[in-house]
Amino acid sequence: MDVEQDRLRQHILRLARSPRPAESDGLESCRRYATDQLADCGWDVLRHKFSSTTEGGCLAGTNLIAWHRDHGCSDRPRVCIGAHIDSLPDTPGADDNASAVAALLELARLLPHAWPEAAVLDIELLVFDLEEHGMLGGAEHARLTREHRVDLRGMVSLEMLGYCDHTPGSQQLPPQLVGLYPDTGNFIAIICNQISDSLMAACRRGLERIPELPVETLAVAANGAYLQATRLSDHSPFWDAGFPALMITDTSFLRNPWYHTRGDTLETLDLDFLSSVTAGLLEAVREFLCRGLPNPAQTAGGDALT
Repeated sequence: MDVEQDRLRQHILRLARSPRPAESDGLESCRRYATDQLADCGWDVLRHKFSSTTEGGCLAGTNLIAWHRDHGCSDRPRVCIGAHIDSLPDTPGADDNASAVAALLELARLLPHAWPEAAVLDIELLVFDLEEHGMLGGAEHARLTREHRVDLRGMVSLEMLGYCDHTPGSQQLPPQLVGLYPDTGNFIAIICNQISDSLMAACRRGLERIPELPVETLAVAANGAYLQATRLSDHSPFWDAGFPALMITDTSFLRNPWYHTRGDTLETLDLDFLSSVTAGLLEAVREFLCRGLPNPAQTAGGDALT
């Protein structure tokens, strides 16, 4: 089975037809849509409710945690793959982050048909809430994972996957990285921390199997403390909890001029690019399942650019 671009389009149309801010009816409607889509593909979905105190008061959130009923929920080590579903109040959030939820739902459809018989890991799919308020859904799941002593070999956060611009100069870079990476915004980026090199290598192998999909990687020291833009998704609470984790992204505001605006609509996205990224994700997950991932060496070092 192949990635179906029309499915990605329909998911984004449904999710991004209006804003999905915290605690809103629109957000709950999109959670129900995601739940139904996952269930139709054979995934059992748990609604995990939580609350977090922020500067503006207490917020209630709901993460969706999914396991495939034929393949998951064993005592094997696991990999968690997630995308946040919430948006800010004034944006439909097609790229941020309906594009990534659409990819996650398509992965959920395809993966059961590509699951190797001799899988050595389990896969847990997450639809995170309250990312826009400080990665609160990711923080809650990282807390649960540590509390339950889960053997988590890696966490993959899907963060804005659908914006591509082939114009030279369309890619901005933090000052530290100027000259080290392309200035054309047509690549997919993998951002990992100092203990996630094996996870990053597996993701890169999968994504690079897709023809004409440029892939760039960055490993940061100190859990991204010196490059704050690398922390802006649900992987960063897993970094802080000591787990291997990474973000796969189109680089967000460093490329997409419609970030956090009303202009973040389906029409601005490149669905060919999103389809290629989704196909690469499927290849990466098969890498995890077939080869496994090691327990991370608890070492730290300087930034490693590859």
